[in-house]
Amino acid sequence: MPKYKPVDPQESPRFSGIKTFMRLPHVQDLDGVDFAIIGVPCDAGASFRTGQRSGPEAIRNVSALLRHHNPILDVSIFEYCSGIDYGDLPVVPGYIEDCYDKIAESLFPIIDAGVFPILLGGDHSITLPELRALAKKHGPIALVQFDAHTDTAEGYFGRPHNHGTPFRRAAEENLLLVDHSIQVGMRGSIFSKDALNNARDLGFEVVTAGEIREIGASKLTQRIHKRVGDTKVFVTFDVDFVDPAYAPGTGTPEVGGFTSGEAINLVRGLDGLNLVGCDVVEVLPDYDPGQITSLLASNVAYEFISLLALQKKCIIEKA
Repeated sequence: MPKYKPVDPQESPRFSGIKTFMRLPHVQDLDGVDFAIIGVPCDAGASFRTGQRSGPEAIRNVSALLRHHNPILDVSIFEYCSGIDYGDLPVVPGYIEDCYDKIAESLFPIIDAGVFPILLGGDHSITLPELRALAKKHGPIALVQFDAHTDTAEGYFGRPHNHGTPFRRAAEENLLLVDHSIQVGMRGSIFSKDALNNARDLGFEVVTAGEIREIGASKLTQRIHKRVGDTKVFVTFDVDFVDPAYAPGTGTPEVGGFTSGEAINLVRGLDGLNLVGCDVVEVLPDYDPGQITSLLASNVAYEFISLLALQKKCIIEKA
């Protein structure tokens, strides 16, 4: 039986207790742990609105609504997985390179212990040190990125790091298998005509929001699976992939995006990929009326956990 699971809401009301993700135990002992929810409260890379440092707290607050059984994937998570809320990684406010060093250094022991990390941001710059820690364990890996932006800019204000640059840096540092990586959902105005081609020139496959609407969700899922194949893959989900009508609480909103339901279905479509970690980034609670963006992010994280549980369920049933 799994070692750790959430508090039973039939015995303790959801509004009570310390606000951990899904009311999981706040534990840092990694023995007997399959996955860990990990906060990364860093917004040192934000270029417009700031406050993403409060994202992990907001996501945890609404996650008490999440229940143990996923009816669409038909898996009861805690029959197959032991999970914890590890808490937050240390950061250095206002100093992005120092944040990167702290994040990568603190995350690596979790990954090295064989625990599946599900990270709650924070702005999108945090994915770079996450990938550094993962590459130290696994070598270069594939990337599936749900986002309105490619985040492959050369730099901002003459500096190499912010939330618009992490995947250029990751490609340059050979953290990624770019020929197995795919970025989906790009839309909105761009700085130059070549902005999307810059990502393609780095080796990424780029699927714009317009293309997705033309081919549909099923064919997009097929393209993702074909691109990634059986390589190890990290999934990064920027909440601005979703239209601001459904996710207003974010730093750089772009109209013309996807509904929360469409986004969740696309995440479910990742079933069968060789996942080694995931993150959900760019939740900005100050712009989030009714906590709807935080609720979206918590459900995306829930679907990531469900994919891990489904993987373990399939292994058991085949044995």
